Amino acid sequence: MEHTAPRLWDAYISILSHQAMILSINSSFVDPLLQFETQLEIIQSSFKMVFVIPSIEEMKEVGNSTEDDDEELKEMIVWMSEDSSYLQEKVLVTISKVLSFASKKVKKYPSVDAPCLGLLAAELSLLCSHKDPSITQQASLGMRHLLSIAHYQNVDTIKNAIESYSFLPLPSDTEFLPNTLQDKTNIAQRVGQALLPSLLTDFVWSLLMKVSAPSLTTANEAATILILTLEYHVYKVVMVSKIVDTIHMQLSENSPHQMKSSMLRVITLLTRTSPRKVIFQLMHYPVPADNTVILMLQAAGSEPHVAPQVLKTILLILKGKPGETPGNLMDRRRCSINTSNMMPVAASHALCTLLPVSSYKKVVAEFFPELLMALMFQLFYSSNMRLVTEGRHFYARDALRILLNCSGLHAVETALKAKHCWDMFSQELFDHHGVHLVARTLSDYNFPQFPETLHYLYKLSVEGPRRSEDRVITVIFLTEFLNSFFKDPFPEEFLVLFRNWVNDSSPVVSKLSLQKIASMAPVINQIENVCSLLLSILNAFLSKDKTVVSQALLTLRRLLGKLDKVTYSSLCTKIASSYCPLMDHSNGGIRSMAIRHFGELIKDMNQYRWMLNPVVLKGLVPLILFLEDTETRVVSACKYTLAICVSELKWSPTFLLIGQSHNFEQVVLNFCNNLLIYHGNYITDLIADTLGFLGRSQVYLRRASVILIGYLATLGGHLLLKDELQVMFEAIEPLYRDKDPVIRELAETTYELFKRVAHKLTSSSIKQSFQKMFNFIYIKKLNVLYHYTCATSYSSIKKRPIVYVDYDNIW
Repeated sequence: MEHTAPRLWDAYISILSHQAMILSINSSFVDPLLQFETQLEIIQSSFKMVFVIPSIEEMKEVGNSTEDDDEELKEMIVWMSEDSSYLQEKVLVTISKVLSFASKKVKKYPSVDAPCLGLLAAELSLLCSHKDPSITQQASLGMRHLLSIAHYQNVDTIKNAIESYSFLPLPSDTEFLPNTLQDKTNIAQRVGQALLPSLLTDFVWSLLMKVSAPSLTTANEAATILILTLEYHVYKVVMVSKIVDTIHMQLSENSPHQMKSSMLRVITLLTRTSPRKVIFQLMHYPVPADNTVILMLQAAGSEPHVAPQVLKTILLILKGKPGETPGNLMDRRRCSINTSNMMPVAASHALCTLLPVSSYKKVVAEFFPELLMALMFQLFYSSNMRLVTEGRHFYARDALRILLNCSGLHAVETALKAKHCWDMFSQELFDHHGVHLVARTLSDYNFPQFPETLHYLYKLSVEGPRRSEDRVITVIFLTEFLNSFFKDPFPEEFLVLFRNWVNDSSPVVSKLSLQKIASMAPVINQIENVCSLLLSILNAFLSKDKTVVSQALLTLRRLLGKLDKVTYSSLCTKIASSYCPLMDHSNGGIRSMAIRHFGELIKDMNQYRWMLNPVVLKGLVPLILFLEDTETRVVSACKYTLAICVSELKWSPTFLLIGQSHNFEQVVLNFCNNLLIYHGNYITDLIADTLGFLGRSQVYLRRASVILIGYLATLGGHLLLKDELQVMFEAIEPLYRDKDPVIRELAETTYELFKRVAHKLTSSSIKQSFQKMFNFIYIKKLNVLYHYTCATSYSSIKKRPIVYVDYDNIW
């Protein structure tokens, strides 16, 4: 070892020392992450040390020289340590040898894993164009071996790609001459053809990082190879969203103009095969979009043949509501919507950029209905959420205006502007008037896209549950379009929609549908399934929203006024029964309407009295009790309907209901006497109905029901059973402790009346039958029992102790 220099010994000893350190770290209890980082630093240091060591041949030559040569050796060592080209050549020689060895092994073991091929291919592709021929030669040789490895890893995929895309034939070992791989197009084709998608993505990613390198030469070379590779093999690239995000960060850092152009070209090429991924990533950035995002959108929009896919992706995003997170996990994964979810706003902004592009103008007609309705929905969302703020454009409104202009509807846009429609959408207190204006104006101008839009509206209507706001806008548009292009009644397929909307969960949708159905009254008899339509309106009586119930009452009354008598008679009993619960509604307006409409139905169906008598008698209890209502409109409706009922039942006319005032007890007395004469067998049913009013919160109802049940019990006591009377005692007992002194006194009187009835009851069935027969033969009219007037003063009533009922002593 006479030729061995001390520097070689130092390097050798240092490497052994590094090896020992790595082994000792492996057997220590140090945190695994810290172990990995420390070992990585040691390995990198060892590699640098190895590559600056001169070869044995060079050291031999140095050993045969003079002392001057020793000084020259020292200078060469310093130069070798500093000159990168020398290091590159030495590294490439080593890499080429390793790759050569691996390429021979992979022929025998094609399943070998080589995850670094993509990154290594990127480095070698840049060095294949190096100005130093020796580096170029080594890089080309290394690239040859690398592609050979990739070929054996991916032989089946390459064959399929060649058959599908007519790429270059499979490479042979003799094809890889240095001048062949100095051509960037050849490199891009062969690398893209050979590498698996994941490895090609690494290749693309590494070159993308080089595009922003400080060296302009390196950046240009990387950009050229990157774009060429994507031109031929962009379909194989994965992790598109990550690449787009990286380009956004690089563009935001004020990259040179030439590099900016290259990165935007990458966006265009990625959009060619992955438009959905590119657009979704661009919609993630903050709103309003900055100049960088707009440039990237323009780049994505410059690829004409993917315009339909881009618009489909934007429409998918526009299905979301700003600020709303999808409840379904799969929706969250698909849309990648975060908790704030401003992507729909960003999508509206994107349309402002893309729709004016010539390639998009050609496909707008195909997507006009979807874009129109999606932007109308976004207008409604944005207005309700007050997303219109100072310094921020109202993107959904602006996109809608651009859509109309791009679709040849300039006149519609101008007309809406003249009606100040666009200003309405910007107001904080947004209502549906603006939606009506847009729909009506489109209809007035007979826009050419009407058939497709009507078909899409129908599709939206039958697809199933959507947001209530969406259904409201859909109903408005569909109603306006049908009004303009069809005469009432609508075709059956549209009538079914309106019938279903009557009982929609959204009160606004229900009212809009009921209003439209009401307008069909003149042609109600031309509707095929009119009974089904009327029954759906009756179901709306059960709505918890009082405005829906009111509209349902008005709509039904308007339809019944034009309905033919045959159909009317088949439904009159069910309709009358549906009015009865509404006579007791908490809302005075609904009570008064239901009571009055009940009377009008009886008047309409006077020829079918025998069908309605049971329902009329059932409705008499609320009609009597609500004569004491505090609202004048309800009292007036009760008088009106009672007069009709008395006439239809052929009872003696009751003059007590004429005029502005009446004596309630006299009305009850007159009612009970007529009931006893004509319909005595209904008394027990009416007692049961009256019991339900004893516990009401309204004082006037409790007073009236106590009086009515006292008269009914006195009148029909012979029809009651012992158990039924005990239930009546239990129902009256809480009223002894009522806060209202008048009710307490009335309850005591009623209790005494119940006791009289109880004493007359007999346990003998023969005697009981005899009593019933006697009472039917000998009818004795009642006299006044309570002497009650509504003006009774509380202070004039003598206070009495509370009475507790002992049921066992009654009988």
